[in-house]
Amino acid sequence: MAYKSILTVLTRAADANLAIGAAARLALAQDAHLDVLVLGVDRTQVGYSYIGSGAIMMQVSLDRAEAEAREAEAAAKAALAAQSPDLRSSVEAAVTQLGALGDIVSQRARFADLVVLPRPYGEGKGAEAEAVIESAMFEGKAPVLVLPEKGLGDVFAPKRVIVAWNQSAEAMTATRLALPLLKAAQIVDITVVDPPPHGPERSDPGGLLCQMLVRHGVHAEVSVLARSLPRVSDVLARHIWDQNADLLVMGAYGHSRFREAILGGATRNMLEKAEIPVFMAH
Repeated sequence: MAYKSILTVLTRAADANLAIGAAARLALAQDAHLDVLVLGVDRTQVGYSYIGSGAIMMQVSLDRAEAEAREAEAAAKAALAAQSPDLRSSVEAAVTQLGALGDIVSQRARFADLVVLPRPYGEGKGAEAEAVIESAMFEGKAPVLVLPEKGLGDVFAPKRVIVAWNQSAEAMTATRLALPLLKAAQIVDITVVDPPPHGPERSDPGGLLCQMLVRHGVHAEVSVLARSLPRVSDVLARHIWDQNADLLVMGAYGHSRFREAILGGATRNMLEKAEIPVFMAH
């Protein structure tokens, strides 16, 4: 198994170099085709307005979205031009309303082996950044590699990988879909935080997953950690630092997305603070 179709989605020109540079490195390493989807997002949410003003507001917002799409498309083409001539790539640009963004993203993500996206939180990031990630994972059923602000470096070949294991279906899906990266790593650390004393893996937390990965040729080991900090994400972040890991693999949104949005959660917390790439699937 390898990633042969890689997709990245741009909703602003400022992310072009980061997203395309990282996705291009992966595409070249995997001998894959890189698809770039550029979206100008019309954020108009017209609930009520004075007579005649609604149409004016919508046209202004549409014009702004078209201008942003053209700017992002130009930035995408410039970023692609700076990549290796061996890279196979294509660019598609479109304008969509925020409410319909999920449809176009999920339709493209459905036919991608991997989606590479910038971190959705931070200065200048709007609601559409998080919507792109969720649409790719939930409706598109694709794994997503979320990039830190520093990108991937010159060559992305993670040597030390942390797999956050909590026995969930989401964590299992993420691990399976990350196999091409796990098999190339020097060591894969299956990290279990505060395993339940009465769970199905109580006698050997992470043991069955380790066995499965070893059979795939993965150099895997298990770390069982106590929940010594208030949040699981804090424990994971410290372990990533201690292990000098360069990739985190985790299942996304074990709780409902609504609860994650209101209360936070391991997924959101890791994305907000992660300094290494995060490979996620649901």
